[in-house]
Amino acid sequence: MTDKTTEIDVVFFDGTSGFSRRSQPVIRERPVSLHVNGNELVTLLCTGHHLQELAAGFLYAEGFLRRPEDLGKIEVDEELGRVEITCANDLSHVNQLWTKRTVTSGCGKGTLFSFALDALRSKPVKSTLRMSAENVVHRMEDLHRLSDTYRQTHGVHNTALSTPKEILVFRDDIGRHNAVDMIVGHCFLNAVSLQDKLLVTTGRLTSEMLIKAAKVGIPVIVSRNTATTLAIELAKSLNITLIGHVRAGKFIIYAGEERIETS
Repeated sequence: MTDKTTEIDVVFFDGTSGFSRRSQPVIRERPVSLHVNGNELVTLLCTGHHLQELAAGFLYAEGFLRRPEDLGKIEVDEELGRVEITCANDLSHVNQLWTKRTVTSGCGKGTLFSFALDALRSKPVKSTLRMSAENVVHRMEDLHRLSDTYRQTHGVHNTALSTPKEILVFRDDIGRHNAVDMIVGHCFLNAVSLQDKLLVTTGRLTSEMLIKAAKVGIPVIVSRNTATTLAIELAKSLNITLIGHVRAGKFIIYAGEERIETS
């Protein structure tokens, strides 16, 4: 077992043998509060791992950090579920952004620091990334092979950063946006470019996922799940390749088909 899960006693029912008691791995869930320059900003519901990456990725994706120099330090108190972030830049606009928060469809986090329509004013993502259909299918297969916690609990979303040929970073969490933020945070803290990478996920493809990808410059998002109408509209306007229902060697391209080689 890992610190992402815990064993509990449950009553199990089987249509053949009836009821029985057994030990069952269950995914951990805990609140973690982010404090920026001494002020509490938000509480995230998450599994509780890679908290430095989660905090940095959240702040970068939401525009509070723009460059590595903006980040002073990150201090994590795992016992209290508290992350203290010191930023060098002026964050007096935080309270104004908080009053403009919108409730999102994401699990593990209920707010997003921007209106969905802000994405329409973002610059379209520029990237020369190209990949084959086989690349799409094989990277989803790789994601499944890395999904030990999901196989134990069926309680997390899996997300990976990849090149067309290999997975580079894998993260999982109860919230698909938390998993994405961890990856974005990893790249922010380690100066990894996102403009020639794809994001592979098990989560739904919704508008807030597209907004997050556009803000950090991710050109391709691949999921085993479906896309919403607004996500597809945003993908087209933001020049993001959006691929869903990657299962059993098949998939659907909702937008950006020019990045997928057809021959």
